[in-house]
Amino acid sequence: MWQGCGACHTRHVTRYAIDLGTTLRLIREARPPAPEHRLVAPARLRSDVLSAIYEEARVGGLDDRAGRHELEVFAELSIRLLGDRVSRSTAWSIASGLDWDDVSPAEYLAVAKLQADAMVSEDPRLIAGAEGLIPIAPHAALFT
Repeated sequence: MWQGCGACHTRHVTRYAIDLGTTLRLIREARPPAPEHRLVAPARLRSDVLSAIYEEARVGGLDDRAGRHELEVFAELSIRLLGDRVSRSTAWSIASGLDWDDVSPAEYLAVAKLQADAMVSEDPRLIAGAEGLIPIAPHAALFT
């Protein structure tokens, strides 16, 4: 689990890897992370967000206008999206090591391992996969 610097009074940059669930929560809370935090995610996040919002609109959870608004909010979030050769290779290794059928979730862990201080996720599969790889931080850490 994440052990943040609770007694620290100086601000320092913390890089958080975020997953789809965390991103959707940020979009819907309409509350940006603290300015001293940097967000990173795999390049696939762009497509994952589009698909998730579109699917919700198709089944009636969102109207079309709200869905398009959420895509605009997403576009305004400052997230560094990564998909380089090293990230892909690391995702492959992680998925293989965890014996996962799909490499997609491992892409989130790979970016976290390579580029972040901690990962923010409530996805049980990612949390289990992150064990021994990268600390998991609570959602609230994005705002402190």
